[in-house]
Amino acid sequence: MRVGFGQFREATPEYLRFSAQFGATDVLFNNANLPGAGGRWQLHDLVRLRLSVEQHGLKLSALENVPTTFYDHIMLAGPKRDEQIENMIFTVRNIARAEIPIFGYNWMPSSVWRTTPEAIRGGSIATAFDYDHALQMPLTHDREYIEEEVWENLEYWIKIITPIAEEEGIRLGIHPCDPPVPVLGGVPQILRSFASYKRLIEIYPSDSNAIEFCQGTFSEMEGDDIYEMIQYFGERHKIMYVHFRNVSGQVPKFHEEFVNTGYVDMHRAMSIYHDFGFDGFFIDDHVPQTYQDTEWGHRGRAFANGYIQGLIEAVQKAGA
Repeated sequence: MRVGFGQFREATPEYLRFSAQFGATDVLFNNANLPGAGGRWQLHDLVRLRLSVEQHGLKLSALENVPTTFYDHIMLAGPKRDEQIENMIFTVRNIARAEIPIFGYNWMPSSVWRTTPEAIRGGSIATAFDYDHALQMPLTHDREYIEEEVWENLEYWIKIITPIAEEEGIRLGIHPCDPPVPVLGGVPQILRSFASYKRLIEIYPSDSNAIEFCQGTFSEMEGDDIYEMIQYFGERHKIMYVHFRNVSGQVPKFHEEFVNTGYVDMHRAMSIYHDFGFDGFFIDDHVPQTYQDTEWGHRGRAFANGYIQGLIEAVQKAGA
């Protein structure tokens, strides 16, 4: 098990030096700031990105997300679906050929939603969500969609892209809908439960059809057991990497927390990853806004990263 940093778009020396100094081995970029003319990423830009990471003694292990405009018609069966599928095939092939082994994405045409932030420990500010408030928001797209049509769009895509990923030797995985509620802005949030992910991995059984395991979002899923989900998908080799963050509770209402103050027992969670032999990496993902921190959250991320490293060491030594 390894520790990484993510949630940045630019391969700046500042971010990469910070990652190396605080003990990371792996880096992922979230919606990397690459030229996207024509709705696709070019091989030479991806190779340049990887080399910039490697110059700091780090590994570019994953890319997370492309602009939603690269594949919004795929998600909602718009008139440009076929064109976007061809462009996404081109991009996935280039990610693989640039020697970047993982591509994580999402199935959220309405993006991530939060409502009014909340104050937590010591007056730190954390993002929060209240479904009652979200239901008052207007439609985000042209109409209301039904759940099965969004599932049909996902299944159509998975059956096309997974054989491409297998051919290129890359793993693909989908982030859960965050927040994992039935509908946002008229669009069903189909990847919102344990059952929905069981359905996902059976669409096309393959190591290349995997999961971007945001433990924070999985922890938000109403009525589902986070420890059981880690065990189930981990034993099946479906977890590519982990967003190791904590939350106050499950939908319909929750707020994010410090890594060591939410409702999830993070030591217990880390022990499960260790026991089934997880060989991927963990990132902090989101962190609360703390006193005099930067917009990116250097202090909060250093705290969360150190806590993750301490847990990894603790469970490894206990199991030795």
